[in-house]
Amino acid sequence: MTETEISLERKLKILADAAKYDIACTSSGSSRRGKKGHLGNTVSAGICHTFSSDGRCVSLLKILFSNDCVFDCKYCPSRAANEKERATFTPEEICRLVVEFYRRNYIEGLFLSSAVVKSPAYTMERMYEAIYMLRNKYHFNGYIHVKAIPGAPDDIIYALGFLVDRMSVNLELPTAEGLKRLAPNKKPKNLIRPIQQIQRGIQTQRVALGKDSRMERAKGNQYLSNSIFNEKNTSFVEDKSVFSIMEDAQKSVKKNDNVNRRQNDAAFFKETRLERDIGSNIDTENSMSVATNSSIENSLNSNIGRRGRENAAMSDNTSQMGNGMSGGVESKITLPSHFLQITGKREGAQFVPAGQSTQMIIGASGESDFHLLSLTQRLYQQYDLKRVFYSAYVPLNDDPELPAIGTAPPLLREHRLYQADWLLRYYGFQADELLSSDRPNFNTFIDPKCDWALRHLEYFPIEINQASYEQLLRVPGIGNKSAGRIVRARRQAALDFEDIKKMGVVLKRAVYFITCRGKMKYHTPIEEDFITRQLIGTNQKDNWKIEHPTTYRQLSLFDDFNLT
Repeated sequence: MTETEISLERKLKILADAAKYDIACTSSGSSRRGKKGHLGNTVSAGICHTFSSDGRCVSLLKILFSNDCVFDCKYCPSRAANEKERATFTPEEICRLVVEFYRRNYIEGLFLSSAVVKSPAYTMERMYEAIYMLRNKYHFNGYIHVKAIPGAPDDIIYALGFLVDRMSVNLELPTAEGLKRLAPNKKPKNLIRPIQQIQRGIQTQRVALGKDSRMERAKGNQYLSNSIFNEKNTSFVEDKSVFSIMEDAQKSVKKNDNVNRRQNDAAFFKETRLERDIGSNIDTENSMSVATNSSIENSLNSNIGRRGRENAAMSDNTSQMGNGMSGGVESKITLPSHFLQITGKREGAQFVPAGQSTQMIIGASGESDFHLLSLTQRLYQQYDLKRVFYSAYVPLNDDPELPAIGTAPPLLREHRLYQADWLLRYYGFQADELLSSDRPNFNTFIDPKCDWALRHLEYFPIEINQASYEQLLRVPGIGNKSAGRIVRARRQAALDFEDIKKMGVVLKRAVYFITCRGKMKYHTPIEEDFITRQLIGTNQKDNWKIEHPTTYRQLSLFDDFNLT
């Protein structure tokens, strides 16, 4: 069957199924009101979510533009060597699907990725054409997330950045050696170029608006002296390529990091400013803070390394955006003039307002958790990514370089990495605190915070009525909100175990690490083996559910399940 004979319904089935391995389960991070004559809107709190048959969170209409790939990446279901049905949408077909699905209240936005059809330039041009039509011909105002194709022309990526809410570039494999072995068609310089372009575009946009060039983070991070986003912890980050960072992460696994880890562990016990002004601020600790600097000069002064100087240069040369910077591949597209305006005065003309993200495959190339987490931290610090996503590798291709078909995906390991990522972003941990060259992988039976606490029992138990906010965040079972509630409530009276349970503390984990009014809840020995056994028993049911996800099927009037 030729491509012209494939119906739109069949294309949708093929390309929606092929897109399920691309991760997009996140809130939009972008806010835009609906307006007369346009379809849709987007809010920063998130958009409509759904779930695929394998249990993955699927936001938006999630499709590939095409699965007809010219590359032969060994881990990819759409690799050129695979014998499978191929399909490619036209830009008009994508617009029809989005508009009709939106009008039927099926979706709130679009997630669009693609295999490489003919060439990266051709693929990106067709995706650009679809998004441009959707915004300007069909006046769709909803959330759009597009995957940039490495190797595509610079000007298309810049132009597309003004049409979409979020862009992402998949690193795929976390080691340069793994990429060379499993994805020989992908070149390191082509992977890093779009990440740098998007970062420069976002920084230029923010500086032109009088904001700090770096994306806002959760307000609670300003009270964490050890946060990876604090200026003192990012000032050492050099401007290197992604693959230089990968090599650095590999080296850091081999060197002895005990001294750094002890210094980091001691740092969190220092008193923070939170004890003085936690009152009303902590209520919004998980909301995104807004930069208060009004001048571009002040914003530039807060940048790290030479990025500040680069931002200043960009703010003086914003007209270059979209015109083939960095000596990239030439494109046939002539950019509309309003794409070159990044002052934010024109509604909808902001550059990638929801930030950029990336994705790494877990379990295909033999990397350690320590390497993955070190790389994640450097990506956040150097490229100011909004999120790093992890995807447990599902063996679909028969290749001696890969796990055998039928091998269970490392879903629990993926879950632990997401938990560790959360600790980096919101709890003031750093990668070399959670793991080391001696212990490069997480204990999958317990969560990373419990794993850290068990290796640092010398700091426990801590007294709930005296511990600082940073100390409370290090206790298993205590999160950002419950820590804030404890700090506020204990100003009025001393707290006991029943009080903190009502505040949201998970006592089944926290009880081994805290005292209230000088007493532990039970006579518990502070011994690693004993507490580990108790925590594993507590988490056993949850771990089993993660490793054995239940799939659901929606009933249809046309299905016969022999229920009679």
